[in-house]
Order: sequence, then structure tokens, then C-alpha cells
Amino acid sequence: MVEEVSALRPYEILVIVDPRPTDEEVAELLTQLGEQLKGLGGEVSKMENWGKRRLAYDIRKQREGTYAVFDASAEPSMVKEFERQLRLNEKVIRFLSTRVPIRSKKARTRAAAAAQREQPPTGDNVLEEVV
Repeated sequence: MVEEVSALRPYEILVIVDPRPTDEEVAELLTQLGEQLKGLGGEVSKMENWGKRRLAYDIRKQREGTYAVFDASAEPSMVKEFERQLRLNEKVIRFLSTRVPIRSKKARTRAAAAAQREQPPTGDNVLEEVV
């Protein structure tokens, strides 16, 4: 049996929006951005609005920005097009797309085995106690 390989890869997309619009307008914009990504063929699994936060440095004469994070699955070409659309959107100050690495089952079992070896023995693991 051949297993179908999904071309969709997990991404985390951080978006910083201009802080001047109201919370309702920001929520509407974030919904619109999610719909844009879905329209490109991606899947948005979660969207978190982190609210207004102080920026590390002024961007477009703004000291604050409204942060939001999208957890999405998409092809690299879809993300590239979505980034192009974000650049054109004047309400978006900054964005950062990060591909989330997928760890295979083999890698997970190796990591678990390595962690098991590194743990110091506890009282119930001890086979023989020398006095």
C-alpha cells in the first residue's frame, strides 16, 4: 500500500499589525488574513491574537504593535505568495514565517532512548544495592 505524502508543511507565521485600529478592526483583519491563506490552498489550524505589545524599536514611527500568530499548513510557494500579500497590506508592520520542523517517529524514539540513558537511576531502577 502506497502512503500519500502531503506537500503541506507546518508553518508558524507571526504578524505585527499597526496598533491604531480598534480591537474589532484588528480581529476582522486577522480573519481576513486567515481567509487569504486558505484561499491560496493553505490550512489555518490556529490563530492567536497576543494583543498590543511594545516593539523593540520604532517601526514606521510606532512604538507598539498588535501581535498575532497563525499556525498553518501550506506549501512553500503558498507561503511565499502570502508573504507578498502581507508586504502589500499597509496595516501589517512586520511578519515572520517560520517552518516548524517535523520530527519523524524514528527521531522521537531515538531522542526518548537517549533521554532514558541520561536519567540518573532512581530507587525503583536499582537492581542491587551495595552496603
